[in-house]
Amino acid sequence: MKRIVIFASGSGTNAENIIKYFQSTQTAVVTHVLSNNEYAKVFDRCEQLEIEASLFDKESLTKDDTVLNFLQVEADIIVLAGFLWRIPSKIVEAFPNKIINIHPALLPKYGGKGMYGMNVHKAVKENKDAETGITIHYVNENYDEGAVIFQAKTAVSKSDTVDEIAKKVHELEYKHFPKIIEEVILKNE
Repeated sequence: MKRIVIFASGSGTNAENIIKYFQSTQTAVVTHVLSNNEYAKVFDRCEQLEIEASLFDKESLTKDDTVLNFLQVEADIIVLAGFLWRIPSKIVEAFPNKIINIHPALLPKYGGKGMYGMNVHKAVKENKDAETGITIHYVNENYDEGAVIFQAKTAVSKSDTVDEIAKKVHELEYKHFPKIIEEVILKNE
């Protein structure tokens, strides 16, 4: 069974969805959740699901090898589920095509530093886009520039509020993210 470590910075709804999905498969298991935000609700979700979760700081991610060393022991695949920091080159190089991210837009639209969550949905609304969606992609050294694995689209009507757009995108995330992670794992065995 492959071991998944999830990185999350916020509420952890995607992390919870992924954990629950893999609890009912023989493909992989989520062994740990790492967060850079001590106030992240993902810690509460992990406690309820009895999944180990740890807090780390920028230095242990970028300067020393604390996070890298941990991952080399604990992870076969890394999943970013609402994680807002850029992954350093040394981790990308240690896990080639084994770090997966989800972005709440159809990349290359609305990608890059600062483009996450409601910032993306506001941009979709302001630009009067007729559709939006999700992009699941491999992680490289740059924000949202790794090879695309999967995209799913949803229509956006002129009357949709930013919150309604966000809800449509979240539904796509919950429906597709765990299944695509599993497909990637099975393809790489």
